[in-house]
Amino acid sequence: MELREDSYVTLLDGHKMPVIGFGTYAPPQSPKTLAEDGVKVALEVGYRHIDSAFIYGNEVEVGRAIKQKIADRTVKREDVFYTGKLWSTFQAPNKVRPALEESLKDLDLDYMDLFIIHTPIELKPGDDVFPTDENGKLIYHNTDIRETWKALEECKDAGLVRSIGVSNFNKRQIELILNNPDLKYKPVCNQVECHIYLNQSKLLEFLQSHGIVLVAYSVLGSSRDENWTDQDSPVLLEDPVLNSIAKNLTRTPAQVALRYLLQRGVVVLAKSFTPDRIKQNFQVFDFQLNDEEMKTLDERNRNLRYLNTQQWQDHPKYPYHDEY
Repeated sequence: MELREDSYVTLLDGHKMPVIGFGTYAPPQSPKTLAEDGVKVALEVGYRHIDSAFIYGNEVEVGRAIKQKIADRTVKREDVFYTGKLWSTFQAPNKVRPALEESLKDLDLDYMDLFIIHTPIELKPGDDVFPTDENGKLIYHNTDIRETWKALEECKDAGLVRSIGVSNFNKRQIELILNNPDLKYKPVCNQVECHIYLNQSKLLEFLQSHGIVLVAYSVLGSSRDENWTDQDSPVLLEDPVLNSIAKNLTRTPAQVALRYLLQRGVVVLAKSFTPDRIKQNFQVFDFQLNDEEMKTLDERNRNLRYLNTQQWQDHPKYPYHDEY
């Protein structure tokens, strides 16, 4: 797969998504300025795909960075592909558009390029983003995901968003949307955890058979946020096989981990708040992994998830009950 710095994939609806994006999630205790400064550096380096979400709590800062880089002529608005996400307490159809409009207001943007359902699991609607009962258990709600999807389609028709998709969905949940007789627009993507330890080969094959793009997060492992990640899990970038290939190619382990996914047709979200690493992670277009290196990295798969979703497992729509 030939990739250049301006490489993009054409989505089902004809819009183009850059194949490498800049992820802006940081643990809650991190200063919000990290995302703002990171986005500025990323846009200066050449990234044109910025990924954030309402629940990250940084849309004001991310939007400010984008506006500043438009103002100083680093980019034009049409150059930037911005992804936002519908949080789990806003899945009721009457809450979808207001949630999108609130995010647009915080971002100070007229439209999003992509708006995705953050997770198939719905939480009780209301002001509390993680509603819990007296035992500290999450309080779920159960809107039909097809009704949520219909509300997203209406946002697309209204011009508030160009493309719509999903995140953390499994095959069964995507089929629920695809098989809906009232379907107007297919999801253009499914954003899921994907890396050398969780290569998602079956899900990728299924998505590609429907023209749906797999967008990968945690591609370099994880920020190891204690709320979501087992602190004993292996550090992906210390993987000996990954490091051996990187050394042979005089590349960083991160560059090889990114390149591996790109060559499989996966769109990657690279996340760092260190300017040098932000730049390095974008330098993945001038080398190629050969078939043997790709096969060797395929074999690193161990179906390991860094995102620990233990608290969701009693939910009937919990996405990982199925194999994929």
